[in-house]
Amino acid sequence: MDRHDELTAHVAIVGVVDDDPAVRNSLKFSLEVEGFVARIYPDAQALLDEPVLSHFDCLVVDQSMPGMTGLDLVSALRARKILVPAVLITSHPPKALVARAGAAAVPIVEKPLLGNALIEKIRDVIRAGMQPTAH
Repeated sequence: MDRHDELTAHVAIVGVVDDDPAVRNSLKFSLEVEGFVARIYPDAQALLDEPVLSHFDCLVVDQSMPGMTGLDLVSALRARKILVPAVLITSHPPKALVARAGAAAVPIVEKPLLGNALIEKIRDVIRAGMQPTAH
């Protein structure tokens, strides 16, 4: 079984954290069309309040949210030893944010989300997370 077969044999669960309901619902629809199970959250705290965070295969987090930024959310999860791969979505990221995301191994997909860039990045990080060396 190759890596693509391994990915498709398991229905991946993707958590989406974005304060914009239109973006959340659009991403949920797009992810489900692509065969993922999508769980949506309006802010970082709603995700942090989730009783079981380890069932996610990937998180898609908006950088600009009230209360806690996307990268701060990823840091909070990692501090709890929740090492779910994450993809950051944002518009026009400044160099400092790009550097910080890179240091945290969190890829950025820029808004507007055009084409399949986000779906491809989600698949990439899930596949990377399935590798024995990634754990």
